[in-house]
Amino acid sequence: MTKPKPIQRSDFDPIIKLIEEARSRAFSNVNTELVLLYFNVGMVVSLKVAGGIWGEGTVDELAKYIDVKIPGLGGFNRRGLYRMKQFYEVYSEPQFVSPLAAQLEVYFARNKQPVNRAHTSPSPRKKDGGEVKSNVSAVPTLLGRPKSKNINVSAVPTHLNGYASLQEKLISLILTKVNWSNHLEILSQAKTPEEKFFYLMHCINEKWSMRELRRQLSTGYFERTMLSATRVSTLRTHIPEGIFKDPYIFEFLDLPDTHSENDLERALIKNLQKFIIEVGKGFTYMGNQFRLQVGNKDYHTDLLFYHRDLQCLVLFELKIEEFQPEFLGKLNFYLEALDRDVKRSTETPSIGILLCKGKDTEVVEYAMARNTSPAMIADYETKLISKKVLANKLHQLARQLLKDEID
Repeated sequence: MTKPKPIQRSDFDPIIKLIEEARSRAFSNVNTELVLLYFNVGMVVSLKVAGGIWGEGTVDELAKYIDVKIPGLGGFNRRGLYRMKQFYEVYSEPQFVSPLAAQLEVYFARNKQPVNRAHTSPSPRKKDGGEVKSNVSAVPTLLGRPKSKNINVSAVPTHLNGYASLQEKLISLILTKVNWSNHLEILSQAKTPEEKFFYLMHCINEKWSMRELRRQLSTGYFERTMLSATRVSTLRTHIPEGIFKDPYIFEFLDLPDTHSENDLERALIKNLQKFIIEVGKGFTYMGNQFRLQVGNKDYHTDLLFYHRDLQCLVLFELKIEEFQPEFLGKLNFYLEALDRDVKRSTETPSIGILLCKGKDTEVVEYAMARNTSPAMIADYETKLISKKVLANKLHQLARQLLKDEID
């Protein structure tokens, strides 16, 4: 009889994987039912209140009645019911769907899944029979600035390419993928349809916890992404928008206003997990003070990463002062050394990010005009920037771009 081989712990991993996958599916199903329940309850409350059938006192009575009939059921107090009402009203109005029509169509086309009609809610009420015109692009643009022709979107659900309406698919394929706690954060802090859609997509794709979503909302991630997508320091490459930010917010470092580059580097390494969350999904840390040997000299970079999706090395060089044109020459030197001596043949050219404590956009534009390396000049802040300030910058930039187009 053959003696059985010794059991390795790795032999158990397939069982662990099955358990984790089942748990994930179970959680997803529970969340789907919960979000649909809240949406449908919100619909009933909204229609009753809008029709003058129920008043605020009636909603209070409903909350008490639910507590009597189903004791211990959380979330159905007066405040919770009005949040469900708000949830339904925000995502059932044509004012939400219309500005995002093209974006939604592109998203659903890439995620072709039939809608489970047993779980979708009844169609939202029709406010009028007219057509709502929407100027939108297939990807988020600065304040909804059009890149394509007008798209007519009906104010009531319509069928597109044999699939259910945009409204039904919004509920089934987007809203049910986000947990209720995150929905409440987005409803309370995100203002425009574009901003809400942006955070919904990131919750789905990045699997953000409520704490992480709250941080991204408080640091103005939407505004920073929109600003960085239009600035002259943007990478001169085919890299998709949204991979890199400008500015980066490092409020978690707890650094004084006066600090050295070594202080900044040490603090980032100490808070590496938070730093990676801030720079974004896909980054793998390779080390700090990474040694590059060129000729008979050794050179040391600041922070080196590998980006799994872009399949390239990404170098962050830290500067505690305003951007100077000569910084770019050193960064390009490092990128050349990385590409010649570290990059593998299957990988794409290395990318460099200069993190500076401020910059003059005109100086950056001149410096970048003849720069051929994939490089970006970005600000960093060690304290939170007011969302109002970021929003104002976004509006100013939008007005300037509109003026430039008219001129």
